[in-house]
Amino acid sequence: MTTSREGTREAEGSDPIRAFYEAHPYPPPVEALADSGRDLERRRALSLILWPLQPMRTGRRILVAGCGTSQAARYAFAEPDAQVTGADVSETSIRRTRALQQKHGLANLRLHQLAIERVAEIGETFDQIVCTGVLHHLADPDAGLRALREVLAPEGAMQLMVYAPYGRAGIYMMQAYCRLLGIGGSRKELTDLGVATAALPSDHPLARVAKRAKDFRQPDALADALLNPRDRAFSVPQIFDWLKRCGLAFGRWHEQAPYLPQCGAVVAPPHAPRLAALPPEARFAAMELLRGTMDRHAFIAYRDDSPAKPQPVSFETDAWRDYVPVGLPWSRFVREGVPKEFSAALVNPSHPFSDLALFLRRDEERLLLGIDGDRSIGEILDEAGVADEKGCAFFRRLWEHDQIVLDAKRPP
Repeated sequence: MTTSREGTREAEGSDPIRAFYEAHPYPPPVEALADSGRDLERRRALSLILWPLQPMRTGRRILVAGCGTSQAARYAFAEPDAQVTGADVSETSIRRTRALQQKHGLANLRLHQLAIERVAEIGETFDQIVCTGVLHHLADPDAGLRALREVLAPEGAMQLMVYAPYGRAGIYMMQAYCRLLGIGGSRKELTDLGVATAALPSDHPLARVAKRAKDFRQPDALADALLNPRDRAFSVPQIFDWLKRCGLAFGRWHEQAPYLPQCGAVVAPPHAPRLAALPPEARFAAMELLRGTMDRHAFIAYRDDSPAKPQPVSFETDAWRDYVPVGLPWSRFVREGVPKEFSAALVNPSHPFSDLALFLRRDEERLLLGIDGDRSIGEILDEAGVADEKGCAFFRRLWEHDQIVLDAKRPP
């Protein structure tokens, strides 16, 4: 008689997703890890996105669920004081990750060839769970998300990314095209498919996605996008319903500016008041429809029974004066090509939309230079002699445009 665990493993062995990633490992394997991921400022900023009320945690237990060929190794390399666990159903992915572990001496990394639905078998809970680009490939995404929720510590944070439907219209058109022609995953067929996609007209819905995906011309990346045997996409309302079904609470978008009508130029003035009057979930859904080309949603979630309010940032009370602004080290400061009434612009390269650049005037530049990661907003404004109303509006804009994160701890 077959036990339930043996039955589960047999099912995994016949899972088309497992077979697909054995043949087409993704993301494309790398031979070495870059030192830039270890930058302390970058690590602090990423920590504050997850936990604005806490100092950068040391000794975190991190689970990278569906770690692919390198993601768990990247986390172990970047967070040397964390205990990182990588899990993936693909033996090829685990083998590639283990090669990076050995090359870089990552003693803080443990690996499990394991489906997401079985992560409880690891026998631990985790402070941070990273699961990006995975749950939308499961036969039952609810089962996968519930399994992750069960191993998330009460005050832990979950980083998720799933596909979005409207911006992937071109992907799904080409997936249907490949099915009609019976295109397979041999190197010859993938090479030919690359030639065909490169010849698509510039206004084809796939063209923008292909331009954004830097590795799209790599054969296994092309296979992942166009030949994957199972993927689904989640609209904003579906994400909120999904989280509620699975015992999780939405925290924030990893990059929030595209979802905010006050950021960028996409919202026409006649509709701005109506959008502002909507509750947050409906506002986010409206922005997804208005932007039209979001191809993924990356966000932070928490257990719905978390004992604390993990995302407390608000500019509606005087609490904002005590927040410590921390600049994002990957943000870019640009002077060339800005409109003449401004002196510079801030650009977050993570944003897929060019209208989200934040233009600055000279007096705002001086406030920006006051950010050192130690002083509060109130201290910066007092030293510059800037009124609270004006200063609050500026720092709120920086935060909404994903140019800073905020350490929201109140002083003792």
